[in-house]
Amino acid sequence: MSSWKRDTARGLIVVFPILVTAYIIAWLYTQLARVPSPLPQEVYGSPFLAELLGVLVLLVVVSLLVLSVGYLMRTALGDLMEEGIDGLVNRLPGLRVVYNASKMAVETAVSGTEELQAPVKLEVWDGLRMTAFKTGKQTEDGRDVLFLPTAPNITTGFVIEVPPDRYEETNERVEDALTRILSAGFGESNEQSLVDVAEEGPASPADDD
Repeated sequence: MSSWKRDTARGLIVVFPILVTAYIIAWLYTQLARVPSPLPQEVYGSPFLAELLGVLVLLVVVSLLVLSVGYLMRTALGDLMEEGIDGLVNRLPGLRVVYNASKMAVETAVSGTEELQAPVKLEVWDGLRMTAFKTGKQTEDGRDVLFLPTAPNITTGFVIEVPPDRYEETNERVEDALTRILSAGFGESNEQSLVDVAEEGPASPADDD
């Protein structure tokens, strides 16, 4: 593979995620800037300064609100409020799907991968393996409880009970397994990076001989 193609592949791997992240940040800033400021622009001296301070004030207010609610959730009253809200929303058809999905997504993003145990390979059909995760739980008859996520949405999946001899232990990290699932199988793995794949190129007919 020519050097310019290799350099282009490496550049895209580095630059493209940065551009996507910058675009998301700019979009969020634009949405927050649309919130009207409590004071007129003349007080700030310039429209840009008024917009910037408005975004900062909004972020501070939201952060304080999140911290206050989080502190309240540590009390018995907070638990009762959360149970009441969950019960009320789950009675509303349609909205309960959006509510539960968003709640699970936030819980997964905030908690990270600490709650997930080592990934394993599970043969669900003859010759077909899938990635599952240990939960650290076990049934009364000795079966291990595994979580089998779907791709690319790991907030959904199946909780299955499997005998220990039905799955294969791996040395793979939780982060690597999640990357593969979230990317629908296109994510980079430990064995071979995206750059290595780009450098190899398509196999020639002579390689099959």
